[in-house]
Amino acid sequence: MKKIITLMVLSLLVFSCKENATNKINKEKLSVAKERDNQIKVGTPRIKFDKTEHDFGTIKEGDIVETIFKFKNTGKSELIITSAKGNCGCTVPEWPKEPIMPGESGQIKVKFNSSRKPNLQQKQVTLITNTSDGKEIIKIKAMVTPDAKLNLKS
Repeated sequence: MKKIITLMVLSLLVFSCKENATNKINKEKLSVAKERDNQIKVGTPRIKFDKTEHDFGTIKEGDIVETIFKFKNTGKSELIITSAKGNCGCTVPEWPKEPIMPGESGQIKVKFNSSRKPNLQQKQVTLITNTSDGKEIIKIKAMVTPDAKLNLKS
C-alpha cells in the first residue's frame, strides 16, 4: 500500500510540474492591475521631508539632544502618521496625531538620550503612514564622547 501511495505522489509531482506558470498569466488583466495600482498611487498622500538624516556631530555622553524633521504633504489626500518608533528606547519621536491635509506641513521632533551610549551612534525612527510605501524612515547619528565617570560606575 505504501508503494502505491508513493508512486501516486511521485507521479503527481512529475506531471504537475510540466506547466509553465507564466503561461497562465492573463496579460490583459495584468496591465489593468498595473494601471489600477498607478491610479491608486496618484491619489495617495506623499511625504516630502526637508531632510531625512540629521548628524548631531560630537556630543558628550549623557547629553540629551533633539532635532526637528520638517515635512510637507505633497500628495492629493490627507496624510496620516499612525505611529513613530525609534529603534531604541534612547530615541523618542513626537509626531502630529491629526491628519495633514494636501499642501500642509508638519514636523517630527526626535530626542536622543546619549546616556550609556558612547562612541558612534546611528538610530532610526520608523513612521507608519498611509503613503503608498506604508512607512517612512528618518535617521539620526552622533559621535558620543565617553564620560569616564559614567563608565566607571558600570
